[in-house]
Amino acid sequence: MGPTIKISAGIIIITFILSLFSSFIVPYDPNAIDLDKLKQPPSFKHIFGTDNKGRDIFARILYGGKISISVAVFAALFSMSIGLVAGLLSGYFGGKTDTTIMAVVDLLLAFPALLLAIGVSVIFSPGIFTVMTALSAVGWASFARLVRGQVLSLRESSFVEAAKAIGCNNVRILFVHILPQCIPLALVMAGMRLGGYVLTEAALSFLGLGVQPPTATWGSMISTSRIFISSAPWMVIFPGLMIAVTALSFNLLGDGLKKRYDSNKESRFS
Repeated sequence: MGPTIKISAGIIIITFILSLFSSFIVPYDPNAIDLDKLKQPPSFKHIFGTDNKGRDIFARILYGGKISISVAVFAALFSMSIGLVAGLLSGYFGGKTDTTIMAVVDLLLAFPALLLAIGVSVIFSPGIFTVMTALSAVGWASFARLVRGQVLSLRESSFVEAAKAIGCNNVRILFVHILPQCIPLALVMAGMRLGGYVLTEAALSFLGLGVQPPTATWGSMISTSRIFISSAPWMVIFPGLMIAVTALSFNLLGDGLKKRYDSNKESRFS
């Protein structure tokens, strides 16, 4: 395992652990308003300062990280699951099934991802479920196209022909013989997409289509604090840094996993 994967995975794990146990790490309620501590700069007592309602920004960032990272991970898993099924069906059966599924995939991929996510979000009431639904609805198409390409090559393999020869039905061939071969590639793709999911979740929350105040998410923290960027820049800088560092870590993790997958694939066929 290369240093890039170790460092990026370490940052993500540390961030998530701190967020998960935020109530034990920070002695402040992330939603507790304290009018005596409005817009205090970073100090030993409040290392990231306080916001315009006296709330501890570090506590809100840790609490928001729990939501932002969880939403990104679950959305990636949902997208991968839908894309795996669609890609398996499209690549294995071909014909009208392939044409129909790929037409839907092409239609989704033709729209900008953020614009499509906004369109899905406005259909439902704002919340965590809405954000995950929007991210999954946008993200599954790329998984389906990738898995379809893998299945097209696998369905002509000798192990598939052998399974057909001994009387295995299509369901068993798809989910017992072909699916396990596609999962590693789908997981690599999920790792590469997580950074984008973090950014999209932040964008939806910034626009008011995600989790609603007073619940903290990194995007909503920037949205509510942007008017104070001149008088209290720490209110925007620290949530923005968390979004940037987390998204970059996920991207580096995905790139590292892709290189490792490609090298393992080359070694198998060399």
